[in-house]
Formats: sequence, structure tokens, C-alpha cells
Amino acid sequence: MNTTRKIAFAALIASVLVSSVGDVAAQTTPPPDTTATRPAKTSPAQSSVPNAGPAATTTQTTGESNQDPTVKKMNEDEKQKVDTKGK
Repeated sequence: MNTTRKIAFAALIASVLVSSVGDVAAQTTPPPDTTATRPAKTSPAQSSVPNAGPAATTTQTTGESNQDPTVKKMNEDEKQKVDTKGK
């Protein structure tokens, strides 16, 4: 029985030593570098190609197509409801 206690005690001591070595190793690792990249102080030059088309005028539409009469009626009805009753 005395031998069993000695083995258990030796195992306990060994586990404490192993865990202590792990803690020491974790403490001795150097901190990470502090040389993070920083944003540029000036913005980079334009890299996209500008549109060769003329600028839009106030009379041009934005690609809107003619609505179906049913959809147009539904939109007008909803707009009237919002104008009279609110949201």
C-alpha cells in the first residue's frame, strides 16, 4: 500500500512540474510585432477608366420604362392612401 501512495505522489509531482513548464514557456514567448501596416495618408490615384459617354442632363430619364397600366393604377391608389391616411 505504501508503494501505491509513492506512485500516486510521484505522478502528482510530475503533473505539477509539467504544467509549470508549460506556464513558463507561455510566459517567455516574445510579444507580437507592432509593425502593423497603416492606411496611406493620401488616397491612391484613380485606377478605373472614366465613362466616355456624355454627362446626363436633367431631361434624361434614369432608365425608367413605361409601367403596365395595372401597376400604375395600384401605385397611384397606394400613393393616394398614404397622402390621405398617412403610413
